[in-house]
Amino acid sequence: MTMDWSMSLLMFKLAHISDIHLGPLPRLSIRELASKRITGFVNWHRNRSKHLFGGTLDILLEDLKERGPDHLAITGDLVNLASTIEIRTAAEWLRTVGDPAFTSVVPGNHDAYVPGAYEKSMRAWYPYVRGDLSPPEWEEDRHVFPYLRVRDRVALIGCSTAVATLPFSASGFYSSRQARETVNMLRAAGEAGLFRVLMIHHPPIRSATSFHKRMIGIRRFGAVVSTGGAELVLHGHTHLNTVKWLRGQTSPVPVVGIASASQGPGGMKPRAAYNYFTISGSPGAWELKGERFSLNQLGDGVSAEGANIFGP
Repeated sequence: MTMDWSMSLLMFKLAHISDIHLGPLPRLSIRELASKRITGFVNWHRNRSKHLFGGTLDILLEDLKERGPDHLAITGDLVNLASTIEIRTAAEWLRTVGDPAFTSVVPGNHDAYVPGAYEKSMRAWYPYVRGDLSPPEWEEDRHVFPYLRVRDRVALIGCSTAVATLPFSASGFYSSRQARETVNMLRAAGEAGLFRVLMIHHPPIRSATSFHKRMIGIRRFGAVVSTGGAELVLHGHTHLNTVKWLRGQTSPVPVVGIASASQGPGGMKPRAAYNYFTISGSPGAWELKGERFSLNQLGDGVSAEGANIFGP
């Protein structure tokens, strides 16, 4: 007897965190600071270090792991200034978070903070950004993104907007090459009867963030979703808990952002949080429930924010 997987029911649990900003900052040489990093270094000590705490991240991950997700999506900014030490530390941290087969990462602007940092980050974190059909080892001058991973009846497609930018800029770029390849992946996944999740760092929504932090290629990404088809888009960058919508093939597609996973209480941005999605149903009749769990006001535990972030 054969089973028609395209019509079978599914119950898949997907967790989502972003903007880890692992700290504290390591000691940096004068040479390392003689670049855009000096502005980030000052910003960290003036602002971020007051509210981004490693202990917060530990509390959040402990609660997340207790819920037993089938997969974890991390949408960028694992580091702050993308120094060699930070990139190596992030690789070690990833190994404590979970097996690469069950943890998918896309990079953020801080992971490509200065020229050359993007390549170093992707080489160090390659097991977590490697698609199912990608070569087993990192290869120079080979495009990593978009990548495709299939877990149960869910297609996880990772895209990159991470590029080195000038001081006081945190914009991202989504290329036409990525767009073409992403559309092909989405169409193939749709034809295979899979629930399609797109992961990207910068929000693909106009006015979601200030001009100098924007995503260049928003229209291109929107066309990818409307023509290729998708069921869910996850992003980070803004450090905000948001739900927006993009036009899809047959119905609007939810675009979900999340607070920084290291944001402690008392800051201007929402406290650390993670999204927890339950995916069920079958092609043409998918059901998606999204819950959000946030650090409490005391900063010593995690609590649910509501039954469903998409509404009743």
